[in-house]
Amino acid sequence: MAGTKAGGIKAAETNRAKYGKEFYARIGQKGGRNGHTGGFAANKALARIAGAKGGRISRRGPAKKA
Repeated sequence: MAGTKAGGIKAAETNRAKYGKEFYARIGQKGGRNGHTGGFAANKALARIAGAKGGRISRRGPAKKA
């Protein structure tokens, strides 16, 4: 039953039986603590510079005149 909705429900029941009814709350907390807003969200100027670099690198090749 792997990969089906019924299989997922059985797996959730098994996880709760093995690890307690707060199993999914605990793994959700770990993910929430792990997340940090960084990268481009923290530095708009860096995003602008990186976007400009990407824009200069054309993947289409030179323009062809018809």
